[in-house]
Amino acid sequence: MTNKTFLMAHGVIYMFFALALFFIPGILWPNYGLQLNDQYAVFLSQHNSIFLGGIGFISFLFREAELGSDTAQKILNGLFWTNVLGVIVTLYACFVGIFTGFGWSDPAFFALLAALSILQLGKNR
Repeated sequence: MTNKTFLMAHGVIYMFFALALFFIPGILWPNYGLQLNDQYAVFLSQHNSIFLGGIGFISFLFREAELGSDTAQKILNGLFWTNVLGVIVTLYACFVGIFTGFGWSDPAFFALLAALSILQLGKNR
């Protein structure tokens, strides 16, 4: 896959979740076993959309990074580590019982994106 395709797909995925966490947190979070009991919990969900949306925008803005360039290596490496952190944090949520039900899909989702990032990094070497 080209860097452009990978970064566009990565950006779209992150933007989708940013929008969902902002506009429909009350529908999304219960699928993961989480309750939004007050306005503060809803705000924290919306606050997280800042970071997810930011990753989406960064992925989109760097989509033209040339194969093998230092810029491409750095952005792909950053995305890899972002996704590894996602695996760690969401696995923790699953193991301590915060995430239930559909929550186990989150570590799998981040692991898939981390694996795809590694594959894309390999193509850029």
